[in-house]
Amino acid sequence: MTVSSDSTTSLLDENLDWPTNGEYEYAHLYSSRKEIVRFDDISAAGIATAAYDYLVIGAGPIGAALAYKLAADHPERKILVVEKNWNEPDRIVGELMQPSGCQALEKLGLKNVFSGIGAVPAHGYLISYKGKQLYVPNMERPAADGTRYKGVSFHHGRLVMNVRAACKAMANVTCLEASVTELLGRYESGELKEVRGVSIGPVRDSGDGPKVAEHAVYPSRLTFVCDGITSQFRKALNPAPVELISHFCGFVLEHEPIDTSEYFTGPTGATTHTARPTSSEVNPLPMPHNGHVFLDGVGPLLLYQMSERETRVLADIPGSNLPSEASGQLRQVLHDSLSRAVPKHDYPGLHRLLLTTLAQSRRIRCIGTKFIPATTNNIDGAIWIGDSLNVRHPLTGGGMTIGLWDVVHLTELLRTPAPLNQVKAQWYWQRRPRAIVVNTLSVALHALFAAETKELGLLREACFAYLARGSHYTMHPSGFLSGLFPNPLMLVYHFFSVALFAVKLRVLDRSTAYTGGSLPVRIFSAFYTLFVAACVILPFLWKELQP
Repeated sequence: MTVSSDSTTSLLDENLDWPTNGEYEYAHLYSSRKEIVRFDDISAAGIATAAYDYLVIGAGPIGAALAYKLAADHPERKILVVEKNWNEPDRIVGELMQPSGCQALEKLGLKNVFSGIGAVPAHGYLISYKGKQLYVPNMERPAADGTRYKGVSFHHGRLVMNVRAACKAMANVTCLEASVTELLGRYESGELKEVRGVSIGPVRDSGDGPKVAEHAVYPSRLTFVCDGITSQFRKALNPAPVELISHFCGFVLEHEPIDTSEYFTGPTGATTHTARPTSSEVNPLPMPHNGHVFLDGVGPLLLYQMSERETRVLADIPGSNLPSEASGQLRQVLHDSLSRAVPKHDYPGLHRLLLTTLAQSRRIRCIGTKFIPATTNNIDGAIWIGDSLNVRHPLTGGGMTIGLWDVVHLTELLRTPAPLNQVKAQWYWQRRPRAIVVNTLSVALHALFAAETKELGLLREACFAYLARGSHYTMHPSGFLSGLFPNPLMLVYHFFSVALFAVKLRVLDRSTAYTGGSLPVRIFSAFYTLFVAACVILPFLWKELQP
């Protein structure tokens, strides 16, 4: 595999126990295709006639981790994993693992998957708003030694290939490169009631040529649908229409690695962090090894490192309609947004690098963001998991965390023989607290950070000021964001505390986001802002709470 091989990388992380370097036990299988059966070889490999216990559709980070854990827990059972393309994927999201996701990987026996891929630790978030900076660190560990939980950021494709390497190493896993074209089973009035197997066809349609015969495979126990955010089988479970919230537009900054970095840990919620890179003009990240969120653009601007030399830029453009790139409108919107979010007088090096890289980028990669709540699964014989089950806004980087904890809870339940309906019911309730918090927070924060109205702008200002108060005002939201504090009631408490703080700012005329008006007008607009806050969080929370 081709990754950064900077010999100083191991010296750049001040935490010597961070497993981003060194040997990975399955590294030799990273790009190996010897373990993969092509569709044309299905008959020769005996796949169509073999007796499989489990069938996994999709080998992204969730599907591959699930197959690996099932194989490890049940070495006597056979698993078939069907994936359209086993080569390294290339995506612009799914590049940040929250601390809770790292915990899930450790429980799955995959704690070393970050080794050898140039990944870097992520200690928290720097938030910039109207010339002010706020640092939100990750939560402290229970031990009273002052250390904090760590996330990690990386190239998405490299992580996926490392998880797939672990999957390929299992003797009871068969890796097939093909396409699942249909879920086979029992239908009533056109509605799928039971999945008994799948129909498998070639990756690409034969077009006008002779029709290629497909193969049916019937696992004896379960089919897992893990085909990700673009799942072709989600509608069998959840036919509700999906609307786009916004678009993330991405490109990559290239810079020098950090020479030295110093981390100072003060009182909880008041941590400061400075770094001295080789040159502020070349490596202008305000706080390397952290996420960066800038709030003064058209939508929130998110930056995080994928390696010591590369930083991902994700600029959010609110709304379902994306400006045209062909006409140059998209680049103009992005140029204006970046200039506002990262002003030259505050971040001269970063401002210059952002605009130069934008101008030199041949293509701006964009992805639509959406929210899809989980739905109770009443279909026998199959379980939807990961983004095929539910999707949240990628602003908070919580998608893989939820998916991996789905795998943890499900595989633990499958260790004990029990009726499938009982397993699904227990799993659904076990996964809900963390999923409710991470999913609801993602869309609520985006609404505040995008701030398309005066009321939302006031809430954004109040949120920034609330987080700056330190103590639990900072660390509980940090816990929600990282998935380490999955308490829905506390999420609601803090969200409406922010809303009440916004009411105070408006009534006392201390807001810079919503100014003017007599006292009666300010009181009315303040409580209307409270109503707007309720409209932001309660509909999404209600959808997540549906049985």
